[in-house]
Amino acid sequence: MGWDQVSIALLGVLAMLLVSAAVEDIRIREIADWKNIAIATLAPAFWWATGYQLWPDVAIQLGLGLAVFGLFTLAFMAGQMGGGDVKMLGALALWFPWQPLLSLLMVMALAGGALTILLVIERRIRRKSGQPEIPYGVAIAFAGLVSIHQPILNHFG
Repeated sequence: MGWDQVSIALLGVLAMLLVSAAVEDIRIREIADWKNIAIATLAPAFWWATGYQLWPDVAIQLGLGLAVFGLFTLAFMAGQMGGGDVKMLGALALWFPWQPLLSLLMVMALAGGALTILLVIERRIRRKSGQPEIPYGVAIAFAGLVSIHQPILNHFG
């Protein structure tokens, strides 16, 4: 298996982890730590398979991961996101250079907004009171899947 196949295989594993995390978040409103740890620990293998250099590539990726984790930790502290969501975002940020990461965050925000609207409508139809609990891991996973489709499709094109 060549390096291109290794990187594509790693993206496939990432996709499976994201889908699994989204399903889990829908079902029990939690994302298992082992999934976030797997996402984070597979990123260095992806860096290696894609030829990232220790400086500056890996340093930038680590900085992006820490910055995203730190920023969304503030949302967690404000009660706006769950801890599993924040950990998944920080781990996922390790996989993408800054420009695709910004796109991922925009897609995540749009998907999260759409999901929130759907859940608010569902609560009103069912005449439930209170605020809906949003499984934001679904929006994060969707954005991650949208972001990884590009390298996978470009590989075959």
